[in-house]
Amino acid sequence: MPSAQLPGAVFAMDPVHLPLLFPAPLLARLRRTAEIDPAVVVRDFTSPAAASALAGADVLITGWGCPHLSAEALAAAPRLRAVLHAAGSVRSLVGEPLWSGGITVSSAVTGNALPVAEYTLAMILLAGKDAFTHRERFRRTHVHPAPEETAATGNLGRRVGVIGASRVGRRLLELLRPHDFEVLLHDPYVDAAEAAGLGARLLSLEDLLRQSDIVSLHAPDIPETRHMLDRARLALVRDGGVLINTSRGALVDHAALTDELVAGRLHAILDVTEPEPLPADSPLYRLPNVFLTPHIAGSLGNELERLGLIVVEELERLAAGLPLAHEVRRADLARVA
Repeated sequence: MPSAQLPGAVFAMDPVHLPLLFPAPLLARLRRTAEIDPAVVVRDFTSPAAASALAGADVLITGWGCPHLSAEALAAAPRLRAVLHAAGSVRSLVGEPLWSGGITVSSAVTGNALPVAEYTLAMILLAGKDAFTHRERFRRTHVHPAPEETAATGNLGRRVGVIGASRVGRRLLELLRPHDFEVLLHDPYVDAAEAAGLGARLLSLEDLLRQSDIVSLHAPDIPETRHMLDRARLALVRDGGVLINTSRGALVDHAALTDELVAGRLHAILDVTEPEPLPADSPLYRLPNVFLTPHIAGSLGNELERLGLIVVEELERLAAGLPLAHEVRRADLARVA
């Protein structure tokens, strides 16, 4: 049971992530703020052990592998007043029972946005240099490219279209500023003045696709955005254009994209797909115009500690009665990734 001074907290996640999210110094800081047992990590809210742990929980510290917070799970935690998520989006975690229960939700999604934006910037720069095509050619020929083979290569004035001014999208826009790009933006919640303040020119989705050399997806995965890049919209991207997806595979019609890539008309850099992973016989594994990675853009390895730090700082604010810096509200989920 928690002491009178400290709130009771429980971890709910896949325990494999715990040591990287909360290395010893950070865990010690966490335990100075809450009564929490790192040996108790809930993965199934229906188990007797979970029921015992949840009964004394004022705070749930969640992460990847946490089950959905159903009405039944919340009923087992009558004292619960906050969910602090040591990962990205809480969209699959929370639902109406939590919102209607008045429970505060915080997420380390801002911290997770940083490596995604960094990865995307790196891919944009490499795509502008046509690095992947040149690598494939060099592996075959062992010969440096002739001038005519690099005539369309380079990042000076390259048009980069960003779809979605989400947390990742906004951080990417910041990272793009020092470079000599022309940056375009599509986001239905942003007006032209705000886009200009972010360093971009606001366009419709169709115009962005027509005008961009490189298109990068950062929209949320909601019903309205499913297959937002369908066959007709993919056809608007110029020949030789590059699509980067570090958001969610469901934003793209993968059958249509596969057809474009097999035809060689487009290039793609895909950290996420639909399904994920792709079937073993998918041609995307073998195509020279596809750079495919296994969902690595988000926080990995030592980057996880950043997420743990955000949660510890949020818990300290909560314990001190201060407003949370990374609170998530229901309305946020409609517009941010």
